[in-house]
Amino acid sequence: MSIKTLIAIIINSLIVFAVSILSITSYKQFSKVLDDRILLQLNSIKTLKKNQIENLIENEWNAFLNLEDGEHYLEDQKIKIPKNKIKTSGIYDFTPYHSEGKTTIGMVSIKNNKYTFGYIDYNKIKTILEERTGMGESGESYLVGTDFTMRSESRFYKDSIPSSIIVNTNGVKSAALGKQGKTIFKDYRGINVYSVYSLLTISNLKLILLSEIDESEVTIPLNNLKIKLIELTITIIFISIILSFFLIRIITNPINNMKESLKTMANGDYTQTIEFPKKSNEIKEMFTALANLKKSLQGAVEFSNELGKMNLNATHAPKSKNDLLGSSLIAMRDKLLEFRNKEKVNRILTKKLLFDGLEEERKRLSRELHDGIGPLLTSLKFYIENRIADTNQKKEMKEIVDTTISEIRLMSSALRPTSIDDFGVGPTLTNYVKSLENSININIKFEDSTNTGNSKISNNQGTNIFRICQELVNNSIKHAEAKNITITLSEFDNFVALFYFDDGKGFDVKKVTLGSGITNIYERVEICDGTIQIESNKHKTTFEIEIPLII
Repeated sequence: MSIKTLIAIIINSLIVFAVSILSITSYKQFSKVLDDRILLQLNSIKTLKKNQIENLIENEWNAFLNLEDGEHYLEDQKIKIPKNKIKTSGIYDFTPYHSEGKTTIGMVSIKNNKYTFGYIDYNKIKTILEERTGMGESGESYLVGTDFTMRSESRFYKDSIPSSIIVNTNGVKSAALGKQGKTIFKDYRGINVYSVYSLLTISNLKLILLSEIDESEVTIPLNNLKIKLIELTITIIFISIILSFFLIRIITNPINNMKESLKTMANGDYTQTIEFPKKSNEIKEMFTALANLKKSLQGAVEFSNELGKMNLNATHAPKSKNDLLGSSLIAMRDKLLEFRNKEKVNRILTKKLLFDGLEEERKRLSRELHDGIGPLLTSLKFYIENRIADTNQKKEMKEIVDTTISEIRLMSSALRPTSIDDFGVGPTLTNYVKSLENSININIKFEDSTNTGNSKISNNQGTNIFRICQELVNNSIKHAEAKNITITLSEFDNFVALFYFDDGKGFDVKKVTLGSGITNIYERVEICDGTIQIESNKHKTTFEIEIPLII
């Protein structure tokens, strides 16, 4: 084997190996990140739809139970239900008993051996399931019964009755056992999908909820990346071949010159007049170039590994404007940064929507307690005062009713203090602290430094600040065993600052677990685009929170 061939093989093999490893590593890491992000997005969609369906069914059930005598609920004469199948009041899946196999979620009330039936309007559930935000072109959310047949319309088989479609997939089997998860498998059409699933259980009703999107749609950007990586690899290999022949000439020319000189001398010709360089730099330059190439490839591989670890703060400087490999890696990093930023925005938006929904539900429940149960108790108190003759009995009954009214007011205020909308978060926290002073054995102080009358704190920000303070006080009382609490709320031109102190036993900030109150505080600060600093030691725990004002 000639030295030209050997050098060509070594150089080109090194480049092909390095570029291939780099491309494969980048492709696998991007594929993993894409899988995780898609499954996380589907899980958020599934969780939202599950909560909406559960709330819908519970509201329908409560409305059904509150029917007055003589009122009727939605009925379906095409359903024949054996009464020996129903032993208790509750919510049932009556689809198997419908003569046309239509999806039917029924409600049964049994009083004095009298059966009252009602049915939930399927279109309400259908509206929730057909909301396709974030589902792409092929995504769908659907329900499956415990008999492994559909309970909602398939967007791919619109002319088929749902209960005639068998869904015997891995996700349905796992969810039927009470498990929830997210993975990739074949769906009821035999097509690979990204899927998240869980069991929805309300009363006697058990349904399986799945949110899925076709793998072929998700992998479009991945396939584009694969094509670009292949093109990039081929380009680099082509360039390397051309450069290798150029380098081989530089390396082998001095050797060939020396060979010709030795052959001439071997033939006895010592009078040759060809001058050869006595100190040739070609070999030295060749090894210098190889060392630089190695360094460049090592930098690219290290940069690629950092990208694989999702360290998007890593830097890499291309050797020149023609450094396709370096420029491509930097472009890949920028795309991943853009993807991460968009994912962060979507995550914060999802949390905000969840918190807003929670506050709306609390507001509704508070209004129901105040406007619904409150007047009824007041009427009962008036009735007792005017209709009960026995003085002692009247006194006892009035005390019970007064206590109940007081508790209802406390519950209504805890769910959603209306004073936030009317007077702002400062006065609301003042009233909240005063109410606590009468019920807990803790010295609690609150200083309100907000702008009275012209505060720039929005109702949404005020609600989150109030909830944060509630969470902090609750932790101090239940977990920290604090004796003294100090809260200061200050409003400035561009931001509002919340300072919280307690002298409890403290906690390890690094060991805060998901689902804890501290995590909820972090999330509320995040959706307000604020900052938080926590210091916790024995007898001294402080929270410093700053939230920018919307001007």
